[in-house]
Order: sequence, then structure tokens, then C-alpha cells
Amino acid sequence: MDPHNPASFNHRLAKLATGRTYHFVDQVPKDYDHQRTTTLLCVHGFPDLWYGWRYQIGPWVHKGYRVVVPDMLGYGGTDKPHNSSEYSTQKLCADLAALLDILGVQQAVLIGHDWGAFTVGRFALWYPERLLSLVMLSVPYTPPSQVYIPIEEIAKRVPNLGYQVYFANSASTSEIESNLRNFLSLIFKPPEDTNDITGRGALYNLLVRAEEQKNSVLDDKEFEHYLKEFSNSGMNGPLNYYRTGKHRHEEEERAKLQTNLPRTLRVLFMWGTQDPTTIPLVINKSKKFIDKLQDVAFEGKGHWLMVEAKDEVTNKVLAWLQEMTFQPIVEGKL
Repeated sequence: MDPHNPASFNHRLAKLATGRTYHFVDQVPKDYDHQRTTTLLCVHGFPDLWYGWRYQIGPWVHKGYRVVVPDMLGYGGTDKPHNSSEYSTQKLCADLAALLDILGVQQAVLIGHDWGAFTVGRFALWYPERLLSLVMLSVPYTPPSQVYIPIEEIAKRVPNLGYQVYFANSASTSEIESNLRNFLSLIFKPPEDTNDITGRGALYNLLVRAEEQKNSVLDDKEFEHYLKEFSNSGMNGPLNYYRTGKHRHEEEERAKLQTNLPRTLRVLFMWGTQDPTTIPLVINKSKKFIDKLQDVAFEGKGHWLMVEAKDEVTNKVLAWLQEMTFQPIVEGKL
């Protein structure tokens, strides 16, 4: 499990009961016991891959956990349906539950970053019986809304989410694919970079200039890995997540989903103080809906916590898990 060598991880491909085929990494500790070993299911965000967890997988396995990390729908080696309705959170959560079924795992700790954080938060509402605990990075929990609010209106209320208006427009797919290197350099820019990419229209204006950013949270080899992956798979799938607002609302309204997470569910939320997409107001609001929430801020860190604060994230999750009754008893070995 070398973070610098993607091929060194255990890759699997499986057709789920939902009919979709998922690529995922599945690492078990040396002393794996199917009945006793706790599974960590890690869910990446936009635009990322299983590879986003490369620095956490090995250390967590070494401490005795089974770590399962899929390419989410639309990404990497996983199916990429064209229609945005296929990317609704209910369907994504059904995929994750079906993945656990394939693994023979009844309950797991779910860990999500960015869109993955939103998805695992919804998993706690759709499949609460499948959860041991929940870890969310960068995107705080937001409850289902009683009324549908278009992204254009949300961006007026929260200007830092203006970039989502652009992503929701289908024209963004070809524009981003045509300027992919520049796009990725903007997305993976370090927090000290002062270029605003969150305001409405800001990302597009920088994108069409075709001026690649020189600084990145990634090293050259990592950047080229992402560039190759997204050049091969395209951006329609990843961008479809931003085109599901109406679908999600209708599903949640039909199901009458609760607004509060289960009262006994322990939740860890981690965020970077220099992440412009993490809104403190939303963090504070989320506390109303989670009884057992631990909130951890990483000073000076931006959006890509699993890279920018890789050791801090790895160790904080381990410490938090080991406080619980399902901590591993015997450490595994790499």
C-alpha cells in the first residue's frame, strides 16, 4: 500500500444488486476476522477518486481496520451513466449499501469528504441500521429541506457556493474537459492562493484564461495521475452530482426523511479554516441536527484535508475510533 503507487493497492470490481458495477479498493489487516474487524467505508468527493484516500488507507489497515474505498458513480473504473437522475443521493446510498452486502458487512463506519460527506450524511438517513459511526470532512451536515430551493437562489444567499451554478449547467462539461489541466490546477490550488474560484462566474473566468496555476496541494506525479484519469473518464459523471438538486428533493420528500441524524449516532466533523467552501454558518446550523457531534478545525488548512493534513486526519480518526467500543483489539501489520 504505497501512496505513490496506485497499483500497490488491492483493486476489485463488482456488479452490485443495484445493477451498477463499481471499482473499489479493499484492504484487510493481516489479522482480519470477518466477525470482529471493523470496516471503514471511505467516500470521496468532487473531483476525486478512491486515490484521494491514498495516505489514510495503509495506516488505518495497519491499526486493524478493513478499509474499503470505491470510485464513486461516474468516476474511474465505476459505471458512468449519462443521465443526472442516476446520481441522486438515494441511488448512491443504495449503491453503498449494496457494496456492503457484497463485502458481507452488516455495519460500517462511513467516512466522507466533500460530496462524499454529503452522501454519507444522507446514508445515515436512508440506512441508519448499517452505520456504526460517521466521519464527515469539509462539508457539514445539512438536513433535507421542506421546500425545493434552486441552486441559483442558494448562491444568492451563500455567495461562496456560486461555483455550483456553473457546474449545474450542462455546458460546463465540455468547457471543463477542453481546459482540464487548467481546471484541475484551479481545483487543487493551495489555501494561500488568493484566486477566488467560488463566487458565481469566477471559476469560468479563470478557466477560459487557460493560465495553469503554478502551486498545488499535489506533487507533479499526483497531479498527472488525476489528469490522466479524468482525461480518460470525462467530467460528465462528476459534474452530474451538481445537477441532482431537484431529484434529491423529490426523493427525500416522498420518503419523508427525518431532519435529525439518529440520536445515538456519533459524528466527527473535520474542516480546514481556509476552505472557502466550508461555511461556518452552516457548521453551526448542523449542530442543531446532531446530538453527538465532535467538531475539529484544522487551522490554516484548505479543502483537500486528506493531503494537506494527511497525518492529522489519519491520527484524529484513529483516536476517535479507539474511543468507541468497536475498536480493534489486535493491530494488523502492513
